[in-house]
Amino acid sequence: MEAAFTTVLLPGLACDAELWRAQQAALAARYAPRVSDVHTRADSIADMAVTLLADHPGELVLIGASMGGRVALEAARLAPQRVRGLALLGSTARADTDALRAVRLQAIEMFEAGEGDDVLEANVWFVFDRSAWDDQPMLDRYLAMVRRAGTPQLVRQNRAMVAAPEGGPGLREIRCPTLVVCGEGDGVTPPECSREIAAGIAGAQLHLLPDCGHMLTMEKPQRVNALLLEWMSRLS
Repeated sequence: MEAAFTTVLLPGLACDAELWRAQQAALAARYAPRVSDVHTRADSIADMAVTLLADHPGELVLIGASMGGRVALEAARLAPQRVRGLALLGSTARADTDALRAVRLQAIEMFEAGEGDDVLEANVWFVFDRSAWDDQPMLDRYLAMVRRAGTPQLVRQNRAMVAAPEGGPGLREIRCPTLVVCGEGDGVTPPECSREIAAGIAGAQLHLLPDCGHMLTMEKPQRVNALLLEWMSRLS
């Protein structure tokens, strides 16, 4: 039976459909998910959300990773009547701290100076849990993906995150079923960010995955798939 809603997967910063390879396969038969590319076509979180809503008419289930989760939250704020459910994976509603903003601005300078590969290679050890460091094929998939993004996209997306406002106060306005998942070892959006989201949205489910970092769709695909399928089965 065809789902009564459109399922959209929203990649995070520097990511593309590769991030969702395992989830696309797991959800294909029942939900035929579509991977959004709004983060490559708009310059701010708000504009990404507006573009997302224009791209996909009707009722939506939005599954966002990291920055994609920020876009999903904004879409739910803009059009609550159209969002059937939200799944937020390794995401945050916080504005950047001064320290994180400084890191992003330094990365932007390095990208613009042609030193982007140094940033991307160093980032591997930050976004993956230590338990994944020996999985060279997965690390290679990640590096190939973020290198595909290219300098203009990396700069634009980092600037969008620097400018993203504090979203915590708006969480209480979200009324749709919400699934929140985070790796216990996530150093980019630590578990407290997901706890805040789950505490702010009435009825939200929270799951923390052990031995998992920021790239949970790649690090723990079977666990993520199982959580998504169980949650989505109750939305139909």
